Amino acid sequence: MNMLDSLNSFDERTRRETLEQLARTTAFPETTPCVNMHLHSFFSYNGEGWSPSRIAFEMKRLGVHAAAICDFDVLQGLDEFLAAADLLQLRAAVACETRAFVPEWADMEINSPGEPGVFYFMGMGFVRQPLPGYRAEEFGQLLTRSHERNRALIGRINAVLRDFQLDYDQDVLPLTPAGNATERHICVALHHKALAVLGSPERAAQSWAATLGLPPDALRNTIANDNAFTDLLRSKLIKKGGVCYQQPDSSTFPPLADVIRLINGGRAIPMAAWLDGSLPGESNPLKQLEYLKHHGIAAVNIIPDRNWNFKDPDTKAAKVRELHRYLDAAIKLDLPINVGTEANKPGQRLLDDFEAEALAPYRKVFVRGANIFVGHTRLLRFADTSYTDDNFGSHDAAYKNSFCADIGALPAPPPETLRALLESTHSKAFSIIADSVRKKAWVR
Repeated sequence: MNMLDSLNSFDERTRRETLEQLARTTAFPETTPCVNMHLHSFFSYNGEGWSPSRIAFEMKRLGVHAAAICDFDVLQGLDEFLAAADLLQLRAAVACETRAFVPEWADMEINSPGEPGVFYFMGMGFVRQPLPGYRAEEFGQLLTRSHERNRALIGRINAVLRDFQLDYDQDVLPLTPAGNATERHICVALHHKALAVLGSPERAAQSWAATLGLPPDALRNTIANDNAFTDLLRSKLIKKGGVCYQQPDSSTFPPLADVIRLINGGRAIPMAAWLDGSLPGESNPLKQLEYLKHHGIAAVNIIPDRNWNFKDPDTKAAKVRELHRYLDAAIKLDLPINVGTEANKPGQRLLDDFEAEALAPYRKVFVRGANIFVGHTRLLRFADTSYTDDNFGSHDAAYKNSFCADIGALPAPPPETLRALLESTHSKAFSIIADSVRKKAWVR
């Protein structure tokens, strides 16, 4: 196993020791004004199997200004990513993504195609695991409900499989480092199990053709490409219109108000997620964001690449138009903007192209957003002060954004300053941060 592969080991000690060695021996480039603040790690699903440590290392090796991980339903990578960022001196933050149900929009598609009322949603800027008590229990319920959905899904899949059965505990969960499986893990497990049981791609293709009602020839041409075939399984089995798809309703995901309360309980920033403006719930960005801001969201997330990077000029123009409408609405409402590439599918970009015509006018906005989330993370982690705290909330959003952006713009603290921040009282740490902002350099 080479060192980069060791960074993806399921053994935490191996990852830490490997990162320490790489940090000593790697010459990193100068920082560039690029950010990636939405990267799934292998604690949910990363398309390349990357751990939080590997993500931090790769982002540092690319010279990014700031990076953040964002896993589904868990904060299992939080401590590792922040520790890796400290070691590498990388601006960093940690987010969590989940799905909620919006009762007021129960009959309207929001950002999940074909699923009215379902809302992909995020919390940004967590700095510690949920405390014992209701927060830990409620956060744990996100994973519990995910397991319940997965087991029910596998039950439906097994009911239509002809030649083998999938076992969640034996076939799927071992693909994860800490037991948080996603639909993509299930599809990988199905693909591997079919090949193992049936003995050849040819026989597996014939079995899947019978199960899915597809021509065998079409599957023979795809099954040799693991990524393409697992995408096909996800589309034909699990997603809307698939053989085993089940329409979600108000009982499938927690109400949005509960999710916002949970995020606020962790003193992170409730963050709305944007798809691409094609669904009814996103048809009027300003109206949607005014409503969501009134109900507690304080920031927005966008995956830029799926909103401009198209070969067809008409499709591209339409997507860019909707993207700009949403960005302008968020800016008007002083909502910080988070951007990233997800990394939850093989082959996705490691970095957005901020030089692209569609994105270049907003480049500074994207970097400022990253600075705000890094600034919030530093305030909460070292000075016990959150962007969403009531005492901080007495200031308007423009003030909070400016203050946090100035904190996040500071480079990652060097080891001696980091030690001082960690060992100081919260009030002393706040003074160190405030003095450093005034001097535009870290002081102790």
